[in-house]
Amino acid sequence: MKKQLVFNIFKIVIGSFIFALSVNMFALSNKLGEGGVTGTTMVLFYLFGLAPALTNLILNGILMIIGYKFLDKSTIYYTILTIGLISLFLRLTHNTGMQLEHPLVASVAAGISMGVGIGLIMNSGSTTAGSAILAKIANKYLGWNTSYALLFFDLIVVIPSGFVIGFENMIFTVISLYISTKVLDLILEGANVKKSIMIISEKHEIIANMVEKKLDRGITVLHGHGHYTKQEKQILYVVVSRQQLREVTNFVREIDDKAFVIINDVKSVEGEGFTHKLTH
Repeated sequence: MKKQLVFNIFKIVIGSFIFALSVNMFALSNKLGEGGVTGTTMVLFYLFGLAPALTNLILNGILMIIGYKFLDKSTIYYTILTIGLISLFLRLTHNTGMQLEHPLVASVAAGISMGVGIGLIMNSGSTTAGSAILAKIANKYLGWNTSYALLFFDLIVVIPSGFVIGFENMIFTVISLYISTKVLDLILEGANVKKSIMIISEKHEIIANMVEKKLDRGITVLHGHGHYTKQEKQILYVVVSRQQLREVTNFVREIDDKAFVIINDVKSVEGEGFTHKLTH
């Protein structure tokens, strides 16, 4: 328990530093925006010269009152620590600006580094407050994907900021947000997303043998029947890597072009053939 707590705090410290550094080094120095509270603090900096470290602390403190009612206690404690650390690091790194020749390079650099920072923070059970609190609430009560909920709430701030930073920089900010969302997805859900496939075909035996032979993947056979025809049906269920998906669908189409195929994303797979080798 203590080891996990220390590890989580370590990730929060590193993630907060990376996030704050990327705001000062890539975003503010190249007049880019950002979503949520961070984006609001940046707009206030551009308009009135207010220090992001201070406005971040004040605005997130207000939002924590809302989050307190919806988030569990450990998340609240971690988030309070995160807010303080981000504000501290925003202050300590405020002279690290790097004005790049092209804003696209700045938006890519900001997107990757912010995504890594936010990913480490959220992976520890914390949030960056602001729109991240709203994303956590949406994930908990509406079942939204956390990273895409974060993107949605961020865009609500980014689009109006175009009146301050200009249309072109707003577009580069959207690119940055998209990149940070994909990086965040990578950290929270893993790089090797699997696909589950359900296949309904009269030639299910041939298809099953082909998949097992070519891909060395186990297949589960589910028994069902058509509601209208009342005929018995054999339904094949298999989980494959993203790279193997094309091979499976090609096999199926070659064997039975009338087969019914359903494909879904699988966020995590544990067991024989995935977390350890198949045994025969």
